[in-house]
Amino acid sequence: MTAKNRRTFLKRLGQGALGSMTLPAFGNTLLESWKTEGLSTGNTNSEAYWELVKSQFNIAEGLSYFNNGSLGASSTKIQQETQGFRNLLDGFPSKYMWGGWADEKESVREKVADLFAVSSEEIALVHNTTESMNLIARSFDLQPGDEVILGNHEHASGTIPWEVWQESKGIKLVRPELPILPKSVAELTLAYEKAITSKTKVISMCHLVNTNGMLLPVKEVSKMAHEKGVLVAVDGAQSAGMFTIDLKDLECDFYAASSHKWLFSPKGVGVFYAKQESQQYLKPLMVARGYKDKSIRRLENYNTRNLPEVLGLGASIDFHNTIGDAVIHQRSFELKSYFRSKIENDKRFTLKSPASDSLSAAIQVVEVNGKEVKAVKQKLWDDYGIDCRPMSSHGLNALRLSFAIYITKKDIDYLVSALKEVAV
Repeated sequence: MTAKNRRTFLKRLGQGALGSMTLPAFGNTLLESWKTEGLSTGNTNSEAYWELVKSQFNIAEGLSYFNNGSLGASSTKIQQETQGFRNLLDGFPSKYMWGGWADEKESVREKVADLFAVSSEEIALVHNTTESMNLIARSFDLQPGDEVILGNHEHASGTIPWEVWQESKGIKLVRPELPILPKSVAELTLAYEKAITSKTKVISMCHLVNTNGMLLPVKEVSKMAHEKGVLVAVDGAQSAGMFTIDLKDLECDFYAASSHKWLFSPKGVGVFYAKQESQQYLKPLMVARGYKDKSIRRLENYNTRNLPEVLGLGASIDFHNTIGDAVIHQRSFELKSYFRSKIENDKRFTLKSPASDSLSAAIQVVEVNGKEVKAVKQKLWDDYGIDCRPMSSHGLNALRLSFAIYITKKDIDYLVSALKEVAV
């Protein structure tokens, strides 16, 4: 290769023009595509609009997917965008892994921060909720006799890190029992308040529990806990993206979320919020060159990681914002209400999620009376192609149903019809 040809080749690489490779849109092109389709301008009160939203996802033919609480789907364009980033990385690995996407990665951080109404200096881009909960639980230099409060509806990924990293040191884990169907926010707040002692250091709680979809009062608990000098860590795996979340308003110290559920990002990407004044308590799970960085970026210093998935998260936030955070919030509660209205007066069913919008959202749990839940789940799958999650803990014996934005009222009608046939 001549010197002239080499310079031309390097120039093309610097511009990202890797031959005939399909490159990601990253930004306006993707936004314009969604706008052209009507996602930002359609009548969101019309079911036709939500059919358009559903068409953005390539859910398998014949599958009725009510299991978003386990794992969400990425829209087709998010998949394509992420694949474009993978192609670009594999075309010039060393460039894009170490520095070539520095600005784009910071852009993703800013988008996440804006969504949750916090500073970008309070957001780490991690792998999932489990990683974040481990990071929190391992960071504290707690002493034997200190106490950490964990309600009895916490996910295993929220409890096991505390058991391994702290209980093994002699720290006491306090497990208050929460009511399945609380009558008020105050009733739940009181359960946490009564568990606090002079030795309590941290409350670790879900925002929305995975068992029966119950919303926990993060703001009320945080305010009460801080008055007693107690820090609050929140597992937001089931809430981030489902409805509007202002983390400053919630007042918690830490908030962990897996974006591959209700934000529909590529799999294996998560976000972690740490209030600026609470970051002093945190230590990285993994250390490498750059570990002396004082910013929150020290918590995501993996050296080599799957950056295309991180950039795909940015596109997922763009998708969320194109529809509109407030619109998604309203739709989540609308689908909840629509489903409940179809079965709440039917004696064949018992709803085991609280009715109030202050106590539950787009995850609803229902028992088919007199039927074993795993058998019901299997029949729904075998005969109707419906996938959902059977919940047996806490005496539920009930189906967990997730109403993500790709679920239409027509889909709920089909679900309810199937449930009524199974209940016979």
